[in-house]
Amino acid sequence: MHPLEDDAAAAIHISQGDLAQKDAELVRVYDRIRALDPDGHRFASVLRDTIDMLLNGEVTGRYDWKTLFKTEKTHAGTLVEINLQREFKFDDGLTMDYQIAGIDVDCKYSQQPGGWMIPPEALGHLCLLVSADDYKSQWSAGLLRIRREWLNTGNNRDMKLTVKAAHRDKIQWIWHKAELPENVLLHMDPRDRDAVFSSKSGQQRLNELFRRAPKRRIGRNVVRTVAQQKDYMKRVRGNGGARSALRGEGYIIMGDYRNHQEIARQLGVPVPLEGEFVSVRVTESTNPLDPHTAAINGRLWIAAGPDDPVSLAPELPSPSKAY
Repeated sequence: MHPLEDDAAAAIHISQGDLAQKDAELVRVYDRIRALDPDGHRFASVLRDTIDMLLNGEVTGRYDWKTLFKTEKTHAGTLVEINLQREFKFDDGLTMDYQIAGIDVDCKYSQQPGGWMIPPEALGHLCLLVSADDYKSQWSAGLLRIRREWLNTGNNRDMKLTVKAAHRDKIQWIWHKAELPENVLLHMDPRDRDAVFSSKSGQQRLNELFRRAPKRRIGRNVVRTVAQQKDYMKRVRGNGGARSALRGEGYIIMGDYRNHQEIARQLGVPVPLEGEFVSVRVTESTNPLDPHTAAINGRLWIAAGPDDPVSLAPELPSPSKAY
């Protein structure tokens, strides 16, 4: 572990030690959430899926938060609250949104940290403060016991308040600035993105996506947005989909299957997680000692460099599920 990471871990440990004496309920909720999701992947997936649900790319073609209507952005907090409860099966709270570890907890979401709107009835209660920034590909979730002196004065009609910047250090972070699954379309070079959307054919758009965004995890919602067709998954597979179309250009497209994931690991490219795809152009290896060599159908392959000649890619083995 890096020395700075050691310091950060120690600081969190000290902070939790203090909190255990001052706010045992907060520590119980913290521990319960971490037990349900030790690495934060479930939480991050809920946030990614909720943003994609609002964008509704399959119907609208949108991929950018800024293109949402004001009412849609306002609705984001409610959807995050609902989707987290569905994922983690939190009980309904007595007066707040949830009961976690038998303790009432309110849930507040903001795209920007610090934008959480705290209702007056949350005073004295624990709040789960959640934020997700698609532009930075980061998300955070923390717990705060709401005190009036830590809040800004509210001028809005429903008297909701925000946490003063000087008191945000009181938030006990469960995860802070963790990696949000990338919105690939948002972060692509604009010229590549324009090339992807230049065709009227959903199949041609998907082919271009996998050409233009190799070695990147591409989620199903990105595929939906680009294809804008109900049979979008068929457009990725072989038998006429992107896998067959790009094979002659040397590309393989790996999915969230155990044997595909192992090939990705061997090639040294990002491993596709549930609901994701990763494309890469490959070339046959002539040196069995090459690093990141994958055995596919009895031959050795490596990720191709820009100067490597184009060759017919191997057919991927039949999928075996990783879960």
